[in-house]
Formats: sequence, structure tokens, C-alpha cells
Amino acid sequence: MFQYIINKIFYGFLTLFGVVTVIFLLFNILPGDPARMMLDQREDTEQLQNIRKKYGFDKPVFTQYLYYLNDVSPLSFHSKNKENYTFLSEGKYNAQSLFSIGNTEVVIKTPYLRQSFQKNGKNVSEVIKETLPNTTILAIVAITIALFLGIILGIFSALFKDTFFDRFIAVISTLGMSVPSFFSAILFAWFFGFVLNKYTNLEMTGSLYEVDNFGEGMHIQWKNLILPAIVLGIRPLAVVIQLMRNSLLETLSQDYIRTAKAKGLTMYQVIKKHALKNSLNPVITAISGWFASMLAGAVFVEYIFNWNGLGKEIVNSLNTLDLPVIMGAVLVVATLFIIINILVDILYSWLDPRIRLQ
Repeated sequence: MFQYIINKIFYGFLTLFGVVTVIFLLFNILPGDPARMMLDQREDTEQLQNIRKKYGFDKPVFTQYLYYLNDVSPLSFHSKNKENYTFLSEGKYNAQSLFSIGNTEVVIKTPYLRQSFQKNGKNVSEVIKETLPNTTILAIVAITIALFLGIILGIFSALFKDTFFDRFIAVISTLGMSVPSFFSAILFAWFFGFVLNKYTNLEMTGSLYEVDNFGEGMHIQWKNLILPAIVLGIRPLAVVIQLMRNSLLETLSQDYIRTAKAKGLTMYQVIKKHALKNSLNPVITAISGWFASMLAGAVFVEYIFNWNGLGKEIVNSLNTLDLPVIMGAVLVVATLFIIINILVDILYSWLDPRIRLQ
């Protein structure tokens, strides 16, 4: 098990290396001068030169790539020369020195995602810290709704196979998968937040934290979470229902289930003690992928409901070509995706002893 986890972590680092390389090359072949993006309309020749030198934009692309790898890597190398881009500035890096080799210092640090082009030099890590928790809360609630309802409806669909109830749930699941998230978001916001507002007391838009009517500070508005969480959970709910139904039907046809029934166990006992855990593997696989993708895929839902999360921030950054924020967001989401997949692989062995991770 330990060797397996080490291998997964190693391949996870290789995947992250590939992600870093792709996003760097992708955004550095785009037209436009990053220095001009940072200065907007206030630039002059001297300012542009200073910005290019400060951020390494005056170097060849390959050198800039090495600088970026050095910035995002937890283990990095830094020059003791103050004029060098990699100089270990306390205001720039949160690092702990390990040892020195000549004029180069080796440190372990928090990955440095650089500074936003459009937010007055604000660190990208701060932007992500402000928005990622909101997206995480939204994704957790949405996936919880999908899991809870999906498993229950999937079990009942399997127990009442080929009945009207089973067909009705299949139609609803297909509809849930077919309707785009942005259309569902608009429909739910209009119907429940506008048409039925006096009954639901829900707003068409709103985030988790909002300033009250008296301007006395930020307060949590849990009701603003309801509509975006339901909309975001519709598609994974449809997937969970069908996966749970098909997996449970396959499990119930196994010999050990027939043996359990022959011993006099009720259907409830058979499902609870024998069938349920072994039927959850495909559900867990799907949910792990959905949860990780929700952290980046909630773009339309967050934007329509004005939910101040990472998805909305990505849209705003794309509109303003704020490349460091986009690159940092993609890297964070990729890291979370890898971590979630490693945890899910480990969870498999607990759900089904027949699986050998090796």
C-alpha cells in the first residue's frame, strides 16, 4: 500500500509538471505584451522596461519557463544577487532556506503563483484563497445532494426494475444530463428567484458573504447557496442514479447474494450488509471526477448566480486577460484533481476487499 501511494504521488508530480508546461506555453504564445497588460494605459518606455526586467519578460521564452517552474516548485533555487529575478525577496517568497551552493540558495517554500495583472499587483495566491473556499463549499453541497438523492433513487430504481417508477427516473436522469448547466441556472434563477420569490424568499443572484442592508459588514447568506448547489448537482445526480441502479442490479445477481437470501436475510439486510458497499465503486469513481471538475466547471453557474467563487474569477480573468490568475487557478484545480483521485483509489480497498491496489 505504501509503495502504491508513493507511485501515485510520483505520477501526480509528473502530471503537474505536464500541466505547468502546457499552461505556460499556451498563454505565452498568445498575442499581447504582459508588461503592457499590467500598466494598462499608463505605460511609458521606461516603465515598460522596468516591468519587463522585474518580472523577467525581457528574457527568452525558455528562460521564462525555467523561472516559472522555479516559482511554482516547493523546492527552488534563488540567486543572492538583488538584480536577478530569482532573488529571495521576503515580500515575494514565503520560504525557508535549506543550504547554499556558491551564489545560489536552495529553499523550500510555498509555491509562488506570481501577481495579478489587473488587481494592482495582488498575489494570485491571495485571489485564490478568497475565491476557492466559496467554490469548495458550493461543490461539496452540490455533490452531497447528488450522492444522497442519487443513491436512494438508484436503489429504488433497481428494486423496482422495469416498472413505471424505474422508467420515470430514467427519463428524469436523461433530461438532467441533457440540459446544459447554464440553461438550468437561468431557468432556476428566474423561476425560483423571481417568479416564486415571495414564496421561496430566494434571490436570483447572491454569494455566500454579502453586506447587509445597513452596510455594517459581511454576513453569511446560506439561502444564496440553495439554487446554485441544486443546479450544479443536477448532472452528477443523473449519473449517480443510473450508475447506482446498474451496479446494484449486477451485484444482486451474484452467487453470494443468492446465498445470503437463502439464509433468510431480508432484502433490506442483503442490500445493507452485502450489496451496497460493493455497488458503490463506480459511483465513487464518477463522483470523484465530478467533484474535481466542479472546482473548475462551476464557471457558468457561479457567473449567472453571481457567486464569488473560483469559476467566476476565471471568467473575469479571461475577459481581462489576467494570465497569472488563470494559470494559477488551472494549476490549483489540477493539484486538487490529483489529490482527490489518489484518495479515491485508496478508498476502493475499503469499499471492496476484492480489489488489490497493487
